[in-house]
Amino acid sequence: MQAAAGLLAVLPATALAAQPTPWQMWSQPAATPTMARIDDLHGFLTWIMVGITVLVMGLLGFAMWRFHHRRNPVPSQRTHNTPLEIVWTVIPIAILLVVAVPSFNLLYYMDRTTEADMTVKVVGHQWYWSYEYPDHGGFGFTSFMKYPEELAPDEPRLLAVDQPLVLPVGVTVRLLLTASDVIHSWAVPALGVKSDTVPGRISETWVRIEAPGVYYGQCSELCGVNHGFMPIEVRAVPRDDFETWVESARAEFAHAAPPVPAAPAPGGPPPVALAAR
Repeated sequence: MQAAAGLLAVLPATALAAQPTPWQMWSQPAATPTMARIDDLHGFLTWIMVGITVLVMGLLGFAMWRFHHRRNPVPSQRTHNTPLEIVWTVIPIAILLVVAVPSFNLLYYMDRTTEADMTVKVVGHQWYWSYEYPDHGGFGFTSFMKYPEELAPDEPRLLAVDQPLVLPVGVTVRLLLTASDVIHSWAVPALGVKSDTVPGRISETWVRIEAPGVYYGQCSELCGVNHGFMPIEVRAVPRDDFETWVESARAEFAHAAPPVPAAPAPGGPPPVALAAR
């Protein structure tokens, strides 16, 4: 992959690298409108849960204090209270509606786009990813995890790859996702994307990255023995730099179609793609 590494040299250095950090308490900074909305919904739901928790704990504390046997030696024999039963039925229904409306709005918003500027096809394999650019000449390439001895000083272990997915900033990108063998899941937290890749089916989602940077993710569906070793690296660059990279990548990858894994022997284990690298 020396030639592929040379292609990355034309891309500018990026200051933002979205990846997990020690003792992280919240999600990674949002890099797309979808992730920003997910963060907003998460914060909204968190406050609702805090309110419910405070209310329930307050009612329990009041009940323990008010109906202690010293203050209430003769307990009430009442078994029904129709107005109260109506209230504690209506309030949860109202809470569910308050939660459901923004949730469904977000689900439809993040599902797919009708006005994409470009399309990228993502294919999951055991245990690596391949990417194709049908709107830019149809070239494609594979993306393998880097071994520890291949890492640059600032690259994270188990997340850096030899050939990242390169996307332009501020462009609506349609993602078509599928798999060649088993179910995988293409997940990049900072982009707000987590979509299963299913053999024989094409899933669709979209991203629009707002800031240049390097965004890391991983396969999030248990897919075999090397499931933990198929990371995702997305490098977002300005449009002019993306067009420069496309010209170089088209020449390098136009006739290098992603390899098709060999069929397993009858009754034998599936081939290990990493060993063929």
